[in-house]
Amino acid sequence: MATPPARTIPVRTIHVRLPGEATDRSYEIACGSGLIDSVGGRVAADGARRAVVIADAAVAGSHAARVAASLAAAGAATTTLEVPSGESSKGVPMAGRLWAELAALAADRGTQIVAVGGGVVGDLAGFVAATFARGLPVWHVPTTLVAQVDSAIGGKTGINLEAGKNLVGAFWQPRGVVADIDTLATLPDREYISGLAEVVKYGMILDASFFAWLEGHAAELLAREPQALAWAVERSASLKAQVVEQDEREVSGLRAALNYGHTFGHAYETAAGYGRLLHGEAVAIGMARAARLAATLGRLDEAVVGRQDRLLASLQLPTTPAAAGAIEPATLITIMGRDKKSLHGRLRFVLPDAIGRVELVEGVDPAAVERVLSAP
Repeated sequence: MATPPARTIPVRTIHVRLPGEATDRSYEIACGSGLIDSVGGRVAADGARRAVVIADAAVAGSHAARVAASLAAAGAATTTLEVPSGESSKGVPMAGRLWAELAALAADRGTQIVAVGGGVVGDLAGFVAATFARGLPVWHVPTTLVAQVDSAIGGKTGINLEAGKNLVGAFWQPRGVVADIDTLATLPDREYISGLAEVVKYGMILDASFFAWLEGHAAELLAREPQALAWAVERSASLKAQVVEQDEREVSGLRAALNYGHTFGHAYETAAGYGRLLHGEAVAIGMARAARLAATLGRLDEAVVGRQDRLLASLQLPTTPAAAGAIEPATLITIMGRDKKSLHGRLRFVLPDAIGRVELVEGVDPAAVERVLSAP
């Protein structure tokens, strides 16, 4: 594993190099402290003379206002559009409202979209950018942990339907990502802790040494100690960037590994009703279920199941589905059958066989899944 940075927190730049003739699709992720006021200069350097900030209402008067001010100071005519907080905003009605507002503003392909907020706003704004005028450039300024380490990176955009999460979407890579860990200080505890689930995910799927580091630094992460937090964000973002570079559109199956815990998690999230579980809480439950399924299938030692459960618990994340409420296993299996990783109606799961190594497993017996879902 790479070495954590020194006690100071310099700006770290992670390069996402994407193949193909359109070399300008490659971009940078800036990680560190004190970065938010630099957004305007970065976007202006990309040639922007006009920008539309799409902001979560929770940060519209704080982080998004600073981003808008930096854009204006850099010479970009700037408009801010607010989106109500919460998963319910990530749907067709809100996408339609934003399309209409962009049309009213006469936005064109020279208009840069700047998404400020968490995963909901990032996914929504990215999708709107991908589809309006057949594609507007988009920047991500993630202000939640889950967005900084996961959803803002890699170009996946999407909105939810009643039938499931992210069933409508597009791949649309950003022009850049600015992850300022200072913005995480304003997150409510529950939202911050939720984001730690995605950090654990990277250790489980790609980096056993990082997983062990997390085990030894859970207390510092819970306390939002800047040094530990900066390293967790940087390492997670770097691991995701490596995967995106190798499998941008989930062609080889490598990128599917990033969905560890998500097949179960999205099912719980959908069945419980959007908003009852935070995304990271659902993913934590999903990782716990996925590890149990792997053990049930003889792919994973029970000791690893316990080790993952202990790390999640030490980070105050759920490992049982109690938080989702009483949901019948058949309901969850039906939802999982609609998951984007399912193929011809056959269930497929990302399952570990060791810490730091997972595989996309096809044709999993629904009876085995039901046993895992029925367990407390």
